Amino acid sequence: MIPLSRWAGLTATCLAPCAAAAAAYSTSALRSFQAKDVTIKQKQRSTAVELPEELPFGKVFTDHMFMAKHSTSSGWDTPRIIPFGPIELHPAAQVLHYGTTCFEGMKAYLGVDGRGRLFRPEMNMARLQRSAQRLMLADFDTKELQQCIMELLRVDRAWLPTRPGHSMYIRPFMFGSDGALGVHRSNQSTLMVILSPVGPYFKSGVDAVRLYLDIVNVRAWPGGAGQHKVGGNYAPTVQPQMSAMQQHNCSQVMYALPQGPDPSQAVISECGAMNMFFVFNRLHQTRTSTGGIITCDEYEVVTPPLDGTILPGVTRDSIVQLLKERRPDVLVSERPVTVEELYSAHQQGKLLEVFGSGTACVVQPVGCIVTSEGKELRLAAGETESSSRSDSGRPGVAGWVRQLLQDIQYGREEHPWSVPFE
Repeated sequence: MIPLSRWAGLTATCLAPCAAAAAAYSTSALRSFQAKDVTIKQKQRSTAVELPEELPFGKVFTDHMFMAKHSTSSGWDTPRIIPFGPIELHPAAQVLHYGTTCFEGMKAYLGVDGRGRLFRPEMNMARLQRSAQRLMLADFDTKELQQCIMELLRVDRAWLPTRPGHSMYIRPFMFGSDGALGVHRSNQSTLMVILSPVGPYFKSGVDAVRLYLDIVNVRAWPGGAGQHKVGGNYAPTVQPQMSAMQQHNCSQVMYALPQGPDPSQAVISECGAMNMFFVFNRLHQTRTSTGGIITCDEYEVVTPPLDGTILPGVTRDSIVQLLKERRPDVLVSERPVTVEELYSAHQQGKLLEVFGSGTACVVQPVGCIVTSEGKELRLAAGETESSSRSDSGRPGVAGWVRQLLQDIQYGREEHPWSVPFE
């Protein structure tokens, strides 16, 4: 297995050939589709849009979708906004046989000023481009795609939810549509965007969830494609997730990457749908001016490092930045966390909070971690989202950062991360 000390070097070595190949294949942005060329075919509605009272995640879709197709012989065709509906696909399409697909997850919010807003969309566009390059799908201009998405949102503006905590989930995705068998670069790529008005990602809403700590199944290995949002990273997680739900009543699986035969040395990776954060209480001693020694609390917020196996989440990056800028009372670390450290900190009462982050859930507190032996590591500070302060009176990190992110996303706080599209 791979010692922690070798991760950085191995990751850089493994990723270099991929980056070089992607750079060689990447086409000029000047040859991308252009937002100014988008054609719009409106769906005729006989009634006004009425959203259901309950919005299950990802099951309600708007009237329109975006589509652009690329072939290596003729380049990009005219980008289109068309009525939402089924698409035609060749039975031998690369995506159906080899999983040649990548996607993004982003949201639009109705701001307090009445304008629709996106949250750091340029990061999603850049990540989609990196994922497409990893699969050697057609390149595109990220700014042009962002403008196309904004136009789609304006077309389906009536679907933007108005209820607090609700939003419009945006799913850009791209796949190899070349009708030819054989593992090779797809000569045809299809880029699409669909919209889905949503409520909370988890059925529990913002209340704390249960996670199963999986030390058997591995989400991604060093040198693989864990840092890209490609379909192959997600389909294999369905079985472990279903097993965790049926056997342990857990909503998600938190994966660990083995470092050798000792399972306690495995390092925490991420959940199937979330990056992970841990809040530790690190007691330290300080000498006073009179020579005495006092013991002080020091709070460390840890998230696993971006070593090539972990998706570089937009929400994750936002949380790290906000904590560093606005919470001088905590130390922010991007470092490995072993299973042994997690168990030990919980046993000693030093594991104060655990929460996940992602576009879908934003910030999701964790109330319990279930081990492979069936042991439950309960976290009092994460029992409910309303727990904004810890037992010691310290402002809880999960509740604090969730509120701050939502203030920015809904425009209650002016911030460059919140980008109006109208």
